[in-house]
Amino acid sequence: MSTDDSFAAAYREHYWAVSRFVARRLDAGEEHEVEEVVADVFSIAWRRRAELPDVPLPWLYAVARNCLANTVRGLGRRRRLLHRLGHHETVGGRQVMDSPDTERPGSWVHEALARLSPADREALRLATWEELGVDELAVALECSPGAAAMRLHRARRRLRAQIDRMQMNVRAGQAGRAEQAGLAEQDEQAEQAEQAGRAGRAGVESRD
Repeated sequence: MSTDDSFAAAYREHYWAVSRFVARRLDAGEEHEVEEVVADVFSIAWRRRAELPDVPLPWLYAVARNCLANTVRGLGRRRRLLHRLGHHETVGGRQVMDSPDTERPGSWVHEALARLSPADREALRLATWEELGVDELAVALECSPGAAAMRLHRARRRLRAQIDRMQMNVRAGQAGRAEQAGLAEQDEQAEQAEQAGRAGRAGVESRD
């Protein structure tokens, strides 16, 4: 198969996998960037089509990671500019409202992942979302299989530690709420007893 044919086959087979890979790593409100990043990925793949391996998807993920890094840096510069513009508008008496989709609702998994380093997050995403084995993970991370396995092991251990820490905080919060509820119940019972005592004394006085 010629290099052109290999590229065409990789494009047909893996376009949507690369699109999902990119979309998962961009924030809400940046979906319009997905097609641009994917186009960059396959443009680079076309120029380097002689380097396409027999199993091209992990290699395409590695290219996509580099393209995303450039895009994220550009988006960061854009956000900083918009922030400065927004501050200027506010000072001038006008207010710039945030878009309703500037924040994406998350879950405890996303919260735990957010507490990890970018390198740990990426190793876990590649292994879980993209379902890469260690050898494929090494290609995507551009490191040796041994290093990839170690990075994945450490990332999983750190994620587990974050989840345990979050669960401890939840339990502590529940215990605090339970204690407050118990104190409130005790206060209510004391108040009821005091009211009953006052009623009893009032009944004795009325008989006297």
